[in-house]
Amino acid sequence: MAVISDPSEFNEDELYVDLRASLGLPLYLKCEGFNFAGSIKLKAATEMVDAAERDGVLRPGSVLVESSSGNLGVALSVIAASRGYGFLCVTDRRCNLPTVRLMETLGSRVHIIDQPDGHGGFLGARIAYVRALCASDERYVWLNQYTNQGNWRAHYRTTAPAIARRFPQLDVLFVGAGTTGTLMGCARWFWQWRRRVRIVAVDAVGSVTFGGEAGPRMIPGLGTSVGSPFLDESYVDDVIHVEETDTVGTCRRLAARGFLFGGSTGTVVSGAGQWLARNGWPDRRHGPTAVAIAPDLGERYLDTVYRTGWLEEEAAGTEILAAMSQSA
Repeated sequence: MAVISDPSEFNEDELYVDLRASLGLPLYLKCEGFNFAGSIKLKAATEMVDAAERDGVLRPGSVLVESSSGNLGVALSVIAASRGYGFLCVTDRRCNLPTVRLMETLGSRVHIIDQPDGHGGFLGARIAYVRALCASDERYVWLNQYTNQGNWRAHYRTTAPAIARRFPQLDVLFVGAGTTGTLMGCARWFWQWRRRVRIVAVDAVGSVTFGGEAGPRMIPGLGTSVGSPFLDESYVDDVIHVEETDTVGTCRRLAARGFLFGGSTGTVVSGAGQWLARNGWPDRRHGPTAVAIAPDLGERYLDTVYRTGWLEEEAAGTEILAAMSQSA
């Protein structure tokens, strides 16, 4: 049994769920939510903070600030609390209330953006706020998950090699696309060491990451309204876009079998199922060795993804706001 003194030292990296029994899919789900931050974002957060400390960017009295839809904010809250830094998370109104409360419980401050930027959406508005804050007060240190190389290097060092050790005959890897840090870290590793592995990116409908048309998205995590500087599509073999109704349906199907996962996981599993069906592997009797990465668990989504009627309510609210904006 592990004995630790820093919460970032613990991350259960060897747990997989075989989805053949629960969903009838020839797919193994790598569970990344079993750590003190509750998500895969603890890996990137630790990598970026460690690098900032080595480089002398973080010093006593520094205050971390980051734009996050939720999970990275929690991960940085955990690390900041354990290492004695202040932390301000800049998020938006799509962030789940339990996530906000969790960050505040860990001693962080949370600033919520309630109006999207005209061109960059909520992400653009969050980034603009962080930049203005850092320009006005030198105490603030922005790690900038969107351009920080530690974001993808964390998964190049840890996530991809762990999957390869467990599944040496891996055929297909499904990875959700948010900042694309996990995607590019894994894709680069398999391109360098196991080139035959097919990399399939899973994105949300309404995301512009792969050149799609921007649209409303209610579930935080995957998808973005601003292109990713990390993304190199030459490393990606296929892209699947998932409707949020499919995400919710997949989450609830998993929950009905006792597996409570977050919205990002529902998106990735739904996309993986679509890809497997399109490529002739629709059920558990025949299929490749396929793995999907599950970024988080589902407790923080009980009032959103798992609440009946939530998605419809949010969509209706978005339409009303859009109509009001056009009339103004």
